[in-house]
Amino acid sequence: MKSALVVLLLAASAFAQDPGAVATAESACGPRTIRFDVKPDAAQHPTAQPEPGKALVYVVEDLGECPGCIVSSSFGGFFNSVDNAVTKIGMDGTWMGANRGSSYIFFAAEAGEHHLCMNWQSRLQERARAFAMANFTAEEGKVYYFRERVFPGHSGDYVFELDPVNSDEGKYLIALSPASVSHPKK
Repeated sequence: MKSALVVLLLAASAFAQDPGAVATAESACGPRTIRFDVKPDAAQHPTAQPEPGKALVYVVEDLGECPGCIVSSSFGGFFNSVDNAVTKIGMDGTWMGANRGSSYIFFAAEAGEHHLCMNWQSRLQERARAFAMANFTAEEGKVYYFRERVFPGHSGDYVFELDPVNSDEGKYLIALSPASVSHPKK
C-alpha cells in the first residue's frame, strides 16, 4: 500500500509540472551556457544614481543568518567557502552579472515592467536547476533593492529567495557588503 502511494505521489508531481510555464518563468534568465568570473571587491564601494530616463536596481546576496533554520556544519562550511556561492542575476532574458558570497551588483533598468532571475552557477546539475524569480515595475529616477538568499532545504536541496527590500534595508545590506565585479567567462 505504501509503495502504491509513493508511486501515485511521484506520478502526480510529474504531471503537475508544466514545461511551458517553467520555460516562461526562466525566460527572465539569460542563456544557460553563460558563466561568470566573479570577485568581490571590498576596496570598491560604488554607489550610483539612476541615469536620466532610467531606474537603478541593486541585488544583494545575503548569506547571513537563517533564523529558524537548522544549519548543518556541512552547509555552513559550504557557504563559508565563497568560491562555491556564485549566483547569476538576469533581467528580461539577459544576465546582468553575478554575485559571489555576500556581495552586491547594480545595473540600470528602463522604466516599465521587468522580470528578474537568480540562478546558481554550478557544474552540478541539481544546483544549476535552482532558480528564484521576482518582478517589478521600474519608474524613472527610482532605486530598487532586492535581496537574494539561499537556505538549506530538505534532503540536501536548497531554497532560493529573491525578494524586494525597502530602501533602508537595501542601503544597510549594501553598506555591509563588497561590490561584485563580474565578467562572462570566455
